[in-house]
Amino acid sequence: MENKKRIYQNIASALLAVIVWQLAALALNESILLASPIDVLAKLPSLWLSKNFWGSVWFSLSRIGLGFIMGMLSGVIFAGIAYTSEWFEIILRPYIAVIKSVPVASFVILALLWLTSSTLPVLIAFLIVFPVIYANILKGLQSTDKKMLEMAKVFRLSFWKKIIYIFLPQIKPYIISASGIAIGLAWKSGVAAEIIGIPGGSIGEALYYSKVYLDVPELFAWTLTVVLLSIACEKLFTLILKFLFIKAEKL
Repeated sequence: MENKKRIYQNIASALLAVIVWQLAALALNESILLASPIDVLAKLPSLWLSKNFWGSVWFSLSRIGLGFIMGMLSGVIFAGIAYTSEWFEIILRPYIAVIKSVPVASFVILALLWLTSSTLPVLIAFLIVFPVIYANILKGLQSTDKKMLEMAKVFRLSFWKKIIYIFLPQIKPYIISASGIAIGLAWKSGVAAEIIGIPGGSIGEALYYSKVYLDVPELFAWTLTVVLLSIACEKLFTLILKFLFIKAEKL
């Protein structure tokens, strides 16, 4: 019942946002500045059926996805090491602080000195995802019940059993929440990197040329596409994580 209520609330809030958008477009009456929802929806079929659309989607999805997976795995591994070694956590602090505070544009410009534009989204997505996952997993591990760890020591549980029965349940809400946030940030930063680096055949390139040619409906259509891809990736990855946790709990 609660899930149905939440779905209805999300639909209502989305419809309200579209209505506000439509009213703003009518009030402004300048499609070159703000395309209406009707114009954008009319543009979507021709965009999604164009010959380059799926190639652009795959280009960006594969690279941003790779960066996300790398950031996710690195964040989990480094958080695990930092939890067991205080010195490692202290040494890592300045690097995490720098990664979290430096603007994406600065990373993109620096990275372009060393990398090709086609590999740029991988690095940027990785750099954005890593500190989010690392900080959340480390927080989850540090909040582990000490009494549970003492009990595991008394009963001489193996390393893997402690991970499955103590640490995994503890970090489950942290990793699910962090991964949802990180996926959205990965798409935002990855596409932003593509707009600056303009790798051929990417969503960022399509967005850039939509702006250059003042094709505002297409610009909004691509933006909506990115939003939908981000939401779809978040929902799918969350389902995969929950499935893996269920499997682990049955071991």
